[in-house]
Amino acid sequence: MEETLVPAVNGTLNVLRSCKKNPSLKRVVLTSSSSAVRIRDDAQPNISLDETSWSSVPLCERMQLWYALAKVFAEKAAWEFAKENDIDLVTVLPSFVIGPSLSNELCVTASDVLGLLQGDTARFSSYGRMGYVHIDDVASSHILVYEAPEAKGRYLCSSVVLDNNELVSLLAKRYPIFPIPRRLNNPYGEQSYQLNTSKLQGLGFKFKGVQEMFDDCVQSLKDQGHLLECPL
Repeated sequence: MEETLVPAVNGTLNVLRSCKKNPSLKRVVLTSSSSAVRIRDDAQPNISLDETSWSSVPLCERMQLWYALAKVFAEKAAWEFAKENDIDLVTVLPSFVIGPSLSNELCVTASDVLGLLQGDTARFSSYGRMGYVHIDDVASSHILVYEAPEAKGRYLCSSVVLDNNELVSLLAKRYPIFPIPRRLNNPYGEQSYQLNTSKLQGLGFKFKGVQEMFDDCVQSLKDQGHLLECPL
């Protein structure tokens, strides 16, 4: 917990302190995460989570979801600092980011997708119901909210929300050559939430689809030698 929470909060505040020193700075765009919104313990069915929603701190602590907790604490610290220092802050909250990797060294999320394509169920099962978004959309949304004068507050950035089993069913049909599992466990039980991205779409933003994001991801993993065309 300490290794995750303290650097997340301190690192965010250190950057904002540096921003405060620049009198010509017009706006700061902070990357948060949908993890700061979607970890909930309320029982409302088919709830649509939006920018007013925050993840439950007690639930994150109980399940030891330190990444989500770090995103909650870091973003709230940023909002408090921005208010106290009159900084025009906008935050973008991407869901699970999918797409090509610039580096041959895979990040945690890309590594987890690679494991899923290779038949590993353990790591991906922990995500439960999840939103997914193309990495190009994440980059484009940052530019949009930085440049749009009317942009204000928080912006959820997610193309689609899928249950674990919906995802693996889609991937198994799309890429039958890979040993993708047919079912995954969901540690959170039954979930039915959606992520309401109408605020970002209200700025004219359009998302890429789930097939395009995974096609680009798979092709990147192949090109970089992480994923064999014929794994058997």
